[in-house]
Amino acid sequence: MLKLKSESPEETIELGRKLGSILNSGDIVCLQGDLGAGKTYLTKGIMKGLGVDREIVSPTYNLIKEYQGRLPAYHIDLYRVSDEQQLHDVGFEDYIYSEGVSVIEWPDKSGSLMPDNYLNIIIKGQQQERTIKLIPQANKYIPLLEELKKNVNLSSG
Repeated sequence: MLKLKSESPEETIELGRKLGSILNSGDIVCLQGDLGAGKTYLTKGIMKGLGVDREIVSPTYNLIKEYQGRLPAYHIDLYRVSDEQQLHDVGFEDYIYSEGVSVIEWPDKSGSLMPDNYLNIIIKGQQQERTIKLIPQANKYIPLLEELKKNVNLSSG
């Protein structure tokens, strides 16, 4: 586990950029936190780190937004999902088990479709100070966190 503090939206975006720059094909990042915790800021940074040069906005009403950087990237927001059938209808599993990188907000709404292997990120706090915990849910994310540790300037929590 890696625990960091971010003191601004810009620091949260920068952490995401550094994470995105080292993500690999097929990686899944799950973001958890209250409304306003900074999930979308972190996602903006991840997409920037993946080389996406488009504006990143929350896909709350679309469920999934697709981007192209050095890898295909999918921003998935499950906040408004009411049941697993809705996820089947949009091809949720096709996205998360593809060669792209999936960033999932509100992953607990995926029910039994939740993947087994992912990087879990829990964001607490709002506005200026956030605590960000990165917890690998698969061994493949342990070296990724070690690499990230070398490149972040945020204070460890």
